[in-house]
Amino acid sequence: MQRSGGIIGNNGQPWVLRRVRLTWLSFMLFFILVFFPLIAHYYLTTIDEAGGPDKRIFGPRPGGELCEAKHVQDLCRIRESVSEELLQLEAKRQELNGEIARLNLRIEACKRSIDSAKQDLLQLKNVISQTEHSYKELMAQNQPKLSLPVRLLPDKDDPGYPPPKSAQSCRLHSCFDYARCPLTSGFPVYVYDTGSYTWGEKLDPLVKQAFASSVKSSVYVTNNPNIACLYIVLVGEIQESPSSPPASPLDLEKQLKALPYWRLDGHNHLLVHLSRKSLTQNFLYNVSTGRAAVAQSTFFERQYREGFDMVVSPLVHALSEPNFLEVPTQVPVKRKYLFTFQGEKVESLRSSLLEAPPQSFEEEMEGDPPADYDDRIIGTLKAVQDSHLDQVLVEFTCKNQPKPSLPTEWAVCGEREDRLEVLKVSTFALVISPGDGQLVASAGCSMRLFEALEVGAIPVVLGDHSKLPYHHLIRWSEAVIMVPKPRITELHFLLRSISDNDLLAMRRQGRFLWETYFSTSESIFSTILASVRTSIQIPAAPIREEPAQEIPHKAGKLAGTDANMADNGDLDLGPVEVEPPYASPRFLRNFTYTVADVYRTWNRAPGPFHLFPHTPLDPVLPSEAKFLGSGTGFRPIGGGSGGSGKEFQAALGGNVPREQFTVVMLTYEREEVLMNSLERLNGLPYLNKVVVVWNSPKPPSDDLLWPDIGLPIVVVRTEKNSLNNRFIPWDAVETEAILSIDDDAHLRHDEIMFGFRVWREARDRIVGFPGRFHAWDVNHQSWLYNSNYSCELSMVLTGAAFFHKYYAYLYSYVMPQAIRDMVDEYINCEDIAMNFLVSHITRKPPIKVTSRWTFRCPGCPQALSHDDSHFHERHKCINFFVKVYGYMPLLYTQFRVDSVLFKTRLPHDKTKCFKFI
Repeated sequence: MQRSGGIIGNNGQPWVLRRVRLTWLSFMLFFILVFFPLIAHYYLTTIDEAGGPDKRIFGPRPGGELCEAKHVQDLCRIRESVSEELLQLEAKRQELNGEIARLNLRIEACKRSIDSAKQDLLQLKNVISQTEHSYKELMAQNQPKLSLPVRLLPDKDDPGYPPPKSAQSCRLHSCFDYARCPLTSGFPVYVYDTGSYTWGEKLDPLVKQAFASSVKSSVYVTNNPNIACLYIVLVGEIQESPSSPPASPLDLEKQLKALPYWRLDGHNHLLVHLSRKSLTQNFLYNVSTGRAAVAQSTFFERQYREGFDMVVSPLVHALSEPNFLEVPTQVPVKRKYLFTFQGEKVESLRSSLLEAPPQSFEEEMEGDPPADYDDRIIGTLKAVQDSHLDQVLVEFTCKNQPKPSLPTEWAVCGEREDRLEVLKVSTFALVISPGDGQLVASAGCSMRLFEALEVGAIPVVLGDHSKLPYHHLIRWSEAVIMVPKPRITELHFLLRSISDNDLLAMRRQGRFLWETYFSTSESIFSTILASVRTSIQIPAAPIREEPAQEIPHKAGKLAGTDANMADNGDLDLGPVEVEPPYASPRFLRNFTYTVADVYRTWNRAPGPFHLFPHTPLDPVLPSEAKFLGSGTGFRPIGGGSGGSGKEFQAALGGNVPREQFTVVMLTYEREEVLMNSLERLNGLPYLNKVVVVWNSPKPPSDDLLWPDIGLPIVVVRTEKNSLNNRFIPWDAVETEAILSIDDDAHLRHDEIMFGFRVWREARDRIVGFPGRFHAWDVNHQSWLYNSNYSCELSMVLTGAAFFHKYYAYLYSYVMPQAIRDMVDEYINCEDIAMNFLVSHITRKPPIKVTSRWTFRCPGCPQALSHDDSHFHERHKCINFFVKVYGYMPLLYTQFRVDSVLFKTRLPHDKTKCFKFI
């Protein structure tokens, strides 16, 4: 309520009074805040002055007096410590500044050195470039690069050279047109279809079928007659038929001249007559074949042209393959009979049936020389049989009707199976050549020779005028005993004087010749082609390699980054290759082996120093030509430099200073183990590449990261899960040396390098780490496989071993298929099979390096070898392989090579057992 004369507040008090009160309160607050602190300060100051200097409480004090207080002593100590640390840091800072200054000076000096080194490097590069250029110029001057000659083919109707003076004067230089067969032609062969000429319908069906099958399997056969080097005509064996008498010689000549590529004189033609019986028709006897060569089993002297015509073996196994398990073993060396002979020749029995003893050779020589020694042979052999000094079997009359034979030739008795049973128990088998000296080769003698070699009876040929099959290339003296007929009285003494070692060597060589050149129709056809090809000095065609079907994969992290996987050791093992992989030189000795080593290649089992062909039956194999160039052919001057210690470790040395090897690793669904093994190969010197044989039908995982080891890793897909895939000659392998290794094998780099060095000194042998041996079980009369520690060994497991790629060809293409089938059946024994093969070929044991007996990585999954049946299967494999080979080819050895210069730790409990190098 507002009234006049004043304003009334809410409490009935005038507004003026309220304002006065606020003013008073403000004044009092100002007084307290301003004057009260002044009064208090004055009062306190007055108290300090009244008490004297010693009794001051709030006044300022000297610096040291404050630290005398107990509650601040710790703070003083902290301050002093911090001061000392600051002083130390300052000194250190000054020291680091000085070090930085010195380092800057060194950096500047290094930069100047780098610039100088760059200039020196540039100068060295220029010098190297100039040296390489000079080297190429010298090589171009001394070894000019030759280009292939241009092949000039004659016209289809080209008559060739003038005809020879007589058919008997035909030789290669006068009747063979070399212009159609250049060295680089590959030896193309055209085979006439048997239906294109008249008498082709009269050929034996089995001979025609076997011949056609052999032609299909040959790599030399071509369907283009215009480029052919050789033309082959199958002319026999003619099937005998009363309704169709044999054609006259004049008709045969007309039919030959009617051949489309005969070219008037038949040059570069080969007429092949394959006989299946002991008596074969020699219907080409009076036929003028012009410049065409003849290959058959029967020849008369006036018909045979030495060095031009060819004596071939009979075709016994036309379509069937020989069963190697039915072939008797080559041991024991001595058999039941010292020698045997079964045959009949009526004209020769007249003197043997007389009761009077035969005249001596001295008595006969007083008169006219005998025209036929067969009578004397009968009497002498019967005398040996009646003496009972040795058990012999000679029968000069057949129990049944003898087989038809040529005049003066000994007829074959009985059936083939009966004859083989007698030969199986014979140490020697007599082969008496025909009495007619004009008959230089006969199918009957060739049949006896074939059967004797087949069952391991050493042939003894009586008569030095006979021509054995392929005698111009095969050195028969290593498998056959040739005795002139006048020495029949000394035959018994001669046969008894031959040692067991020589007998076994001759039997083994005979088995090799039989398997390689005579056993099947393919072998006979391949041998005929190889004989002509070798005579005209054309190298064999390259052996086929298995194309590697690669499995795509992606690389992951760089190998070697994981410290747990490091496996380099503390030794300098040699330079890790920074260049592209270096393949072994190829084709360096093709022509050399063809022209210079003819007898060696034809008369020895295939080995790393003997060439063999595209098939196991052709005597020159190109795998040797491709992969033995650097190992046996090329010897650069100034190889190793010697030395010891680091120089020995770091320098490969030897006669081939630049060489690499390929790791072939078999694996089956163990990806983690495989990756670890591949990582351990990182940094391995002289490694060319790694070929992983993926044996599983399942491909690798899509997310699997393969280690990057700086070298190619080729993953090969296989057609089936087979341990034989380990030894397939993949085309991805471009080096002679192969390190076969399991995916769980754990080897140090120094061990691998030492094994490689040892293999380079023994390239024809298996060089590896785990040794095993075979033993004879007297109780069970069988062979056993043994893996116990021993001072003696006969095998080296290929789960960690070096071998030559040449043996991969032999294992896959030459070794009997029955062995590979057993490996697939048991999924085992492939390493035993390789040891059998190499020992059989070289007649040398393997070489074990280092004292290692096992090589499995710790913690890896168990392999097949841990199965209880593993050893039982290996026992069976050894005994089966012995049956196939016919003897035990493994050889014992106590020789071992240890890496003394590599400082290998030698177990004290095993060193006494071995010899060291």
